[in-house]
Amino acid sequence: MAVPTAAMGPSALGQSGPGSMAPWCSVSSGPSRYVLGMQELFRGHSKTREFPAHSAKVHSVAWSCDGRRLASGSFDKTASVFLLEKDRLAKENNYRGHGDSVDQLCWHPSNPDLFVTASGDKTIRIWDVRTTKCIATVNTKGENINICWSPDGQTIAVGNKDDVVTFIDAKTHRSKAEEQFKFEVNEISWNNDNNMFFLTNGNGCINILSYPELKPVQSINAHPSNCICIKFDPMGKYFATGSADALVSLWDVDELVCVRCFSRLDWPVRTLSFSHDGKMLASASEDHFIDIAEVETGDKLWEVQCESPTFTVAWHPKRPLLAFACDDKDGKYDSSREAGTVKLFGLPNDS
Repeated sequence: MAVPTAAMGPSALGQSGPGSMAPWCSVSSGPSRYVLGMQELFRGHSKTREFPAHSAKVHSVAWSCDGRRLASGSFDKTASVFLLEKDRLAKENNYRGHGDSVDQLCWHPSNPDLFVTASGDKTIRIWDVRTTKCIATVNTKGENINICWSPDGQTIAVGNKDDVVTFIDAKTHRSKAEEQFKFEVNEISWNNDNNMFFLTNGNGCINILSYPELKPVQSINAHPSNCICIKFDPMGKYFATGSADALVSLWDVDELVCVRCFSRLDWPVRTLSFSHDGKMLASASEDHFIDIAEVETGDKLWEVQCESPTFTVAWHPKRPLLAFACDDKDGKYDSSREAGTVKLFGLPNDS
């Protein structure tokens, strides 16, 4: 049975501590010009700001394709949308209607006004920020935990706790196909060309299906333990997977081979995001920092300090700004801090 990544602790993932170095991890000679340039930028833009978003933990954050808005989904059963104004997020609206936790959300790939939420209430909802109304509620068979929108905008795929993935027509809001998998499905994604569909699973594999036929193409043994998350870089050159073994592996899209590993985290990798230029990769876990690596070398570029485990990270689609959300308030952490905040890293130090 698939578990939402926000609910995963190290024990749930059969991993109790520091990750080990993979044999194919390489070490490079010195920082590249890109790394030095970005480090210089972040030295003057290393501020993280918190913005109140929800009354409970935030499980998912995502930027609209034009970068004007950030949406967040929460355990409090709502979604929130912020407008990015220079160096701050201004809350625009709160979206109510779900009867259970909003575990994941995503925006339409080319329409900056539409986003979709997946909830444990066995529905997905499509929202339009211009009307602030839910424009469609689609009933599904199970408790939904992961969702993605196809690059051509025509299809929404949603996965539930029973490892069923449903493909929904984004215009008619009807189910086009449904696949029951015999393994634990963790995260799902199309490739950038829209002709393959990828799933990460509980056995450490990446399963690749042809699309729209949904015929198995390949299964890659990517990690020795649970393979949790997957992201494609905007340039279409690589995809990355994060695992319970605390490693992030980077894959060549065309060759389907692992080109390098990132091993600075000690806990199961829950969330990944590529920067808009495809040159930086942010990864996060229960470690109290977010690792920012240079994609081409694997070198550490920066780390963003956090006070608790991180559930979700998302680079802005045009700027070096990273939105993220942590396990703010949970008894074992500082109870004086507010739950349900969205955080933004990369702001000018003097802002």
